[in-house]
Amino acid sequence: MKVTLRINYHTNWGESISVVGSTEALGNWETTNAFPLYYNGKGDWEAVINFNEKINFEYKYIVKQANHRPIWEGGPNRVFNCSKFKQIDIRDYWRPQVDIETPLFSKVFSDVLMQHQPSNDIKINASKVIQFNLRAPRVPKGKSIAIIGNNESLGNWKNPIKSNSSNFPIWSCTIKLSPIKFPLYYKYVIIDNKTGNIDFWENGDERTIFYVNSASENICHLHNDEKFRYPNDNWKGAGVAIPIFSLRSEDSFGVGEFNDLKKLVDWSVKTGLKIIQLLPINETVATHSWLDSYPYKAISVFALHPIYLNLDAMGTLEDEKLQDEFAIAKDLLNSKPYVNYVEVSQTKSRFYKYIFDQNWKNVKRTKAFKSFFEENKEWLEPYAAFCFLRDRYQTSDFKEWGAWAKFDLDKIKKLVDQKSKNHEHIAIHYFIQFHLDAQLKEAVAYSHQKGIALKGDIPIGISPNSIEAWTLPKLFNLNGQAGAPPDDFAVLGQNWSFPTYNWEVMANDNYHWWKKRLTALSKYFDAFRIDHILGFFRIWEIPKHALHGLLGYFKPGLPLLTDEILENGIYFDRDRFTRPYIRSHFLHEFFGEYTEEVKKLYLTEPDQNVFHLKPQYNTQRDIFNHFTPLEDSTQNLSEKNVIIRDGLISLLDEVLFIKDPNVAYEAYHPRISMHNSYTYRELDYETKFNLDKLYIDFFYKRHQQFWKNEAMKKLPSLIEASNMLICGEDLGMVPDNVPEVMQELNILSLEIQRMPKNPEIEFGHPNDAPYLSVCTTSTHDMTTLRGWWEENKDKTQRFYHNMMGHNNKAPFYAEPWICREIINQHLYSPSMWTIFPIQDLIAMDGELRWDETDKERINVPSDEKNKWRYRMILSLEELLNADEFNLMFLDMVNKSGRNSDI
Repeated sequence: MKVTLRINYHTNWGESISVVGSTEALGNWETTNAFPLYYNGKGDWEAVINFNEKINFEYKYIVKQANHRPIWEGGPNRVFNCSKFKQIDIRDYWRPQVDIETPLFSKVFSDVLMQHQPSNDIKINASKVIQFNLRAPRVPKGKSIAIIGNNESLGNWKNPIKSNSSNFPIWSCTIKLSPIKFPLYYKYVIIDNKTGNIDFWENGDERTIFYVNSASENICHLHNDEKFRYPNDNWKGAGVAIPIFSLRSEDSFGVGEFNDLKKLVDWSVKTGLKIIQLLPINETVATHSWLDSYPYKAISVFALHPIYLNLDAMGTLEDEKLQDEFAIAKDLLNSKPYVNYVEVSQTKSRFYKYIFDQNWKNVKRTKAFKSFFEENKEWLEPYAAFCFLRDRYQTSDFKEWGAWAKFDLDKIKKLVDQKSKNHEHIAIHYFIQFHLDAQLKEAVAYSHQKGIALKGDIPIGISPNSIEAWTLPKLFNLNGQAGAPPDDFAVLGQNWSFPTYNWEVMANDNYHWWKKRLTALSKYFDAFRIDHILGFFRIWEIPKHALHGLLGYFKPGLPLLTDEILENGIYFDRDRFTRPYIRSHFLHEFFGEYTEEVKKLYLTEPDQNVFHLKPQYNTQRDIFNHFTPLEDSTQNLSEKNVIIRDGLISLLDEVLFIKDPNVAYEAYHPRISMHNSYTYRELDYETKFNLDKLYIDFFYKRHQQFWKNEAMKKLPSLIEASNMLICGEDLGMVPDNVPEVMQELNILSLEIQRMPKNPEIEFGHPNDAPYLSVCTTSTHDMTTLRGWWEENKDKTQRFYHNMMGHNNKAPFYAEPWICREIINQHLYSPSMWTIFPIQDLIAMDGELRWDETDKERINVPSDEKNKWRYRMILSLEELLNADEFNLMFLDMVNKSGRNSDI
């Protein structure tokens, strides 16, 4: 089989084109063994490859540069599957790495919004053919790509020839070569499948083929075109964001459930929305308390949270008295204005035990359960064992499990064995996960059938007391905590208490754990949000002994040697710079009337007015633990103890440099936000000046290329793990290399009007958002649109004047018309997606919205004990019947062009 490859690409001096692929002749994907193309002039490159047998293969083009890494073209691997001919001539076009159409090839479009049933190609019985292939994902259901041109075989510009979609989003059309006269002029069009009429002609000039080899026998010319030239603007869609637990329906049990998604899908269809965005849905049960309501602290990245099961769909209890008891509990819990996480979890857990005892013998014999178990047992068995041991020892801290503290696969296999005396205590977790998987997949299938995509959320971290930390401890740094530097929402920074990743270990198997995680997520979701995408560049790591994010540092990072600090004109005084700076004159600011008591009980005074903390209070965690048992742990600390505890913890923030614990040599990180500390304020002018220069260079310049390289080691491998649309949460202290990498990898950014990426402006305008972005009014970590409007009246007035264009005094409340104007601004933005929290959408209607604005906020990032309990005050049934509101919103979506077929 003889294959000729041709591509047009204008290289720079010293560059050349090669092809690399899945066969030995193409180097088996090793770029050093790639097959070189030779140059024909005018940007044309060609290679002739003889294969000993007829085979199919995948391939890509690369640009080789002397002494540099090769540059790969963008897009997925090219697929060659035309091996029935002896000779194949292929004409390709270079695919750029950065391409705003790349996200259109994700499963959001190919599997949901633009899904096409395979259509058969018309069989051509000829030894000489030309096949036209076009990559075009943006073709509405009920439509097809067709080709039309200046030859009878292409309809003489009158009758388009329909392409087949068996390899969608690639459309193919094969015609006989013999009657074609060259040059061949043609265009692609979109036709209606029922009528065959042309709906859209592509823009631009005719495509041209001047000549192909027609002398050879048994030859196929593959003409692989790129991009349908759409006559209108970029595709845009709108969606709604809400956690599953926040949904309210007449069918649910005090909390939103997977089944409730169906009603939300119906409402989305009714209002012209295309996507539903959810928060993480993984299992978080670690303490059986309110702390488990935090959806970003999963104990398993594979197991689903049991709270989302619909009890009626699991079956009816044969004990009528018990069944009635649960019906009463359902009505009571559903009547509450919020999610009572603990009570709902406890009540549902009781039901699970009863329904398991009743149905398990039959369920375990079913083909569906056996299939589920076999597909998932790699994670399911350790998960069930973990849950059993968690409940036996009454803690998820596996270090407290005695002989089970260290994971031993052989011991776990014996524990979960069907003959084990504890098997039913293990198997109940199989049973629950089986039902969760079935109910969620049913909701997903319904959503796809209605043309609505689902967007998930993948947390950057895991719980330190999780199955992953127990079974795969080498992948994590269990002595560190992930968090975030200080910002306007959390001046002390954030401590998420997650272990950080050992990326070097993960790289050894090409990030296999991450790939498995994404593959599992793709069973349910079409798109996902990478929570804190910065974590793939660097993470903010906080020592295990610290509580505040202020004492964190970048990992990986480039800490400063003491000689470097000296070279910047700063004499490095270890005691002054790294030990908490505590002086008598400012202690009253921390402790008020309790200052003298603090001096006596908690501090030493080695020099006059110079204090140190006593050894037993040398870390923030020691101080916190000291105060926690002073009073009944079920009660709040007294005001006095809170003031003393928080003051002592804050004294430990009074340092200028933090020693890096991850390197073998002595090196330091400047303390973030040091300028707000007493230890900085009391430096001499020259030291401050030099320290400022060092600080700016360290935090904003020193790591740029280093972190970009780190991200490019990880993210490309993860992108290849699934075909989901990828969106990044890129808020906070974002270095310049983050948007660079996201653009290179075609990852959508997050754009929020009140958190502009440009630090020199107060508000962003949705109209300035890039196309590859998700534009929104707020997130779960912020106040809602109405809540924000009431926070700061001066800021609101500036927003009202500068962003909304009104010259009068801003209304005190965000009236419905205010919310409609802001939502409209976002709908008309150039962003690919505008996805709104449901609270902000309902705020557009004065009759429907909740009058308790402050209770609509989902999370306060600075409060580690935040209760995640927001629930819609309006039921989904009521929302579906709100015709006036739904028609108004549908009209807004339609007019903005976000509900167009194309």
